[in-house]
Amino acid sequence: MKPELLIFDLDDTLYPPESGLWHAIGERINLYIQQRLGLTLSEAMALRDQMYHQYGTTLRGLQIHYGIPVQEYLAFVHDVPLNVYLKPDPQLRNILISLPLRKIIFTNGDRPHANRVLKALQLDGCFDDIIDIVDIDPYCKPMPQSFQLAVEKAGIRDISRCVLFEDSHRNLLTARSLGMFTVQVGKNGALSAAHLHIPDIHQVASIFTPSFCILDRSEE
Repeated sequence: MKPELLIFDLDDTLYPPESGLWHAIGERINLYIQQRLGLTLSEAMALRDQMYHQYGTTLRGLQIHYGIPVQEYLAFVHDVPLNVYLKPDPQLRNILISLPLRKIIFTNGDRPHANRVLKALQLDGCFDDIIDIVDIDPYCKPMPQSFQLAVEKAGIRDISRCVLFEDSHRNLLTARSLGMFTVQVGKNGALSAAHLHIPDIHQVASIFTPSFCILDRSEE
């Protein structure tokens, strides 16, 4: 199968979890909840965990239960110095440019954050589009509707012609159940529901034949 669209998650997929960026964003989420709702740190962390597991993202849960302003939340939690956590990745840039297939970012973050991350990694210009959490409102990953809407917005009629590169087990599980070809990125591939696993995003080209068809679908 030669895919029509490559879909890339952003955080902890295009850069390694060891960077510490997602941890820093998590601390900003805790701080936002503390300040907005007047909670202690432990209360904020417990609420964040509850919202995440019940609604897919903390944001969606806070929207539903507390009516928090979406743009205010997104701007606050992503207000971190990316240069502290990320550095340019010319190797990945060359790999992505070498793949003559449509490529998009699909993230539970927002477009400004995605653009800042891509710029910090020097991957700006490597992707054809960004689909963010605002685009898929009121849904979010791992909701099935979020993937269906993202594929629709990308102009793809057959979801089985899409390949998802993602670090999250639950997002991969949903995408695969919908018929998408899935590739888990990261070191915990043994726990994955994905078709294939690569240890890091720099191995992305390894799943393709020279004609850019999927190399191995034996796990389907």
